[in-house]
Amino acid sequence: MSKSVCLRSVLLIVAGALLPSFAYAHVGVGEASGFMHGLTHPISGLDHICAMVAVGLWAAQMGGRSVWAVPLTFVSVMILGGVMGMMGISLPFAETGIVLSVLMLGILIAASIRLPLWLSSSMVGLFALCHGHAHGAEMPDSASVMTYAFGFILSTATLHILGIMFGLGMHRLAHKQVMRWVGASVALCGVYLAVS
Repeated sequence: MSKSVCLRSVLLIVAGALLPSFAYAHVGVGEASGFMHGLTHPISGLDHICAMVAVGLWAAQMGGRSVWAVPLTFVSVMILGGVMGMMGISLPFAETGIVLSVLMLGILIAASIRLPLWLSSSMVGLFALCHGHAHGAEMPDSASVMTYAFGFILSTATLHILGIMFGLGMHRLAHKQVMRWVGASVALCGVYLAVS
């Protein structure tokens, strides 16, 4: 895949994710409001952005079935965490888990560590539970559950896809060192989040 094709693909995905927000931009309540809150929640914090892009990067770096199985695990378990958060079920280690997800995923990418699929999926699933719980717990009272959930699922999947595309692009261009530097940057974000 050439650089221009990869860039066009990324732009199309981002534009596709943003189109619904343009359609609902003039509506401030109800389902549109719930969708917008859900859509923007994962991209409103450095912790969520870094972790969700890193899931895609690590999946691409591992290759094989991990490219689709690891992100799919994240999204699936994140929904469970979101439901727990919406129902008010406590998850005491959620914030710590979110910070650890950024740190650990960054280290795994920087060190180019490949784990068995069951182990990588389990680890990512635990992180997803924490992220999903945060999304669900922070749902506005006025938001529709379904549209809010659809928003954060779409946003998360888009971040995963961006990470996968970047990772696969770097692999095709034989820029493995760039991936390691990106992983180190994500890990540094995790350190920053842990101390701030």
